Amino acid sequence: MNELIGRVFSFEKTVFPDSRELFGKLSTEGQSPKALMISCADSRIVPEQIMQAEPGELFVCRNAGNMVPSYATMNGGVSSTVEYAVVALGVRDIIVCGHSDCGAMKALAAPEAPEGMPNVVAWLRHGAAAEHVVSTCSPHLYGNDRVRAVSLENIKAQIAHLRTHPSVAAAIARGEMALHGWFVDISAGQVLGLDGDSGQFVVMREDRTLPVALPAAPRFAVEPALAEAAE
Repeated sequence: MNELIGRVFSFEKTVFPDSRELFGKLSTEGQSPKALMISCADSRIVPEQIMQAEPGELFVCRNAGNMVPSYATMNGGVSSTVEYAVVALGVRDIIVCGHSDCGAMKALAAPEAPEGMPNVVAWLRHGAAAEHVVSTCSPHLYGNDRVRAVSLENIKAQIAHLRTHPSVAAAIARGEMALHGWFVDISAGQVLGLDGDSGQFVVMREDRTLPVALPAAPRFAVEPALAEAAE
């Protein structure tokens, strides 16, 4: 702990002076983050580091297993963060970010629930669909392969939950919201992105089009064919 506290003093003496103008602007003009990232609370995953984001650029919500409870399931921090990011901050991109060797996904993939942690067990139910998909469609997977498969399916499941939130659903309908699913492979130092068209995760590269789970596209309130029929 003393080492961590020492870094606070280092921030005050070296980091802050070098970015005094930026922090001054943020304190007077407020924040305008480019995206909301919902990531795991795992200490090995640092969203700002992965995105190389400066203060004020990234709105972050972290929890065990990068879960997004479906709307009305529970009024908690994740739901409130999503709503505030979309309605108050006008965020137009939301990233659900999982990672390799995730403890929450190991617990979700295990045959028995973890003992002595009733709150963890309850929280993991938000990923039940991911575990069921893998158990049903890929029953031959075991060990690390099964955990990785559950982790990837969990990202898809949480994106589906995200779409049940009214603020997100409305932004998608207006064509003002894009959703992204990312998976950080810690040992490989790679980030995989979910391609919504193929349903597959692909390695993200500079010279390739960024894979998007759900691109921003306006939705017509009335289908063209119905509008013509009404006329």
